[in-house]
Amino acid sequence: MRFLRPRVLVSFAVLLVACATHTMRRDTGPRSFTADDYESVYRAWTRDADDFAWGSMDDVLHATATYESWEFRWAYVIRFARDHSLDDASRDTMLRATLDDTRSHHRFFVTLSGPEFREQDLSSERSAWRVMLVDEAGRQVAPIEVRKVRRASAAERVYFPSINPHRQVFRLTFPARHDDGAPTIPEDAGSFRLRFAGARGQVDLEWRFDGE
Repeated sequence: MRFLRPRVLVSFAVLLVACATHTMRRDTGPRSFTADDYESVYRAWTRDADDFAWGSMDDVLHATATYESWEFRWAYVIRFARDHSLDDASRDTMLRATLDDTRSHHRFFVTLSGPEFREQDLSSERSAWRVMLVDEAGRQVAPIEVRKVRRASAAERVYFPSINPHRQVFRLTFPARHDDGAPTIPEDAGSFRLRFAGARGQVDLEWRFDGE
């Protein structure tokens, strides 16, 4: 039996060198994206544990997650509107709705695979993994919704290229605030993590904002 590394931390610094060319911004101001900017914005807001040689990682979990931030959603709508020939009014309605949602929810698009297919089903009570949103102080919150995407749409397969026949797909929704009113991702946060924890080990995907 091979020893499973109990904790895997995906470093933003390594990921940035590997694939991200867009500088993340957390402010909620307007963006001037074109449809062609989507790929770089997607890469900047996506963390993928498979990009790294973490020893026994392949024995634990393959995880890719895109944080659907204000900035990501703006780029997504611009790309979607172009691809689907939406008129300006329809595009703007879609944009307003998704940006308003960022005030109450943090959403992630997640694909997973591992040695035991059933254990990777985050929507099942028999899942091997408990997923949490963790701030840099270590305070964590559970998702308020875990929705399994049983059949990805054509748009999802294009806009989220981590989808493949070997992975299960999920949409995770976390509250923007804890029960006491404190933000789950503080505005001045230097980082946050999406944590997958269980008896088989722990995998952290980390988004860092150092140097803003």
